[in-house]
Amino acid sequence: MAGQRQPTALVIANGRKHLTKDEIRQRQEREVQPCTDGIEAPSYLTAAQKKQFNKIAGQLQKIKIMGETDVDALARYITAQSLYEDAVRELRKLKKDRPKDKEAEGYYTELELWYALNDLAIKRQDRYFKQSQTAARDLGLTISSRCRLQVPVKEETPKENKFSKFVKVVGEC
Repeated sequence: MAGQRQPTALVIANGRKHLTKDEIRQRQEREVQPCTDGIEAPSYLTAAQKKQFNKIAGQLQKIKIMGETDVDALARYITAQSLYEDAVRELRKLKKDRPKDKEAEGYYTELELWYALNDLAIKRQDRYFKQSQTAARDLGLTISSRCRLQVPVKEETPKENKFSKFVKVVGEC
């Protein structure tokens, strides 16, 4: 079973595979080359989210994987990630607020309410985690998803054999 496709630069850097200049050129032509003009954070993000957007967008531009068409997708990822972080903070706060005094009146009622709130917070955290993970994969923010990105192969017309004119001449004799 073949491994996941790696960028040409990484294959060359690893030195495990010897490619001809023609193979290198063909592989590089098939790799994604996005347009990086005019990438700006959308106005609906908060100031902190815009800062995070600019940081990640800069990193993605450096590795030549982010283009103008990815702006809203990255903004959705930033939003989902922010909501996930809020859910984690809420779970930590709930853990500290768990009823402790078993002798207090209404302890079991409070504990039951705490468990219900905890379950809701865990479900929210799980939902936001899945959203941010899906968005990260779609954007190529994970290593495995970046390696899979590739431009479809173009059908090339076969080159004409430069010796074919001699075959015709010889065949006529």
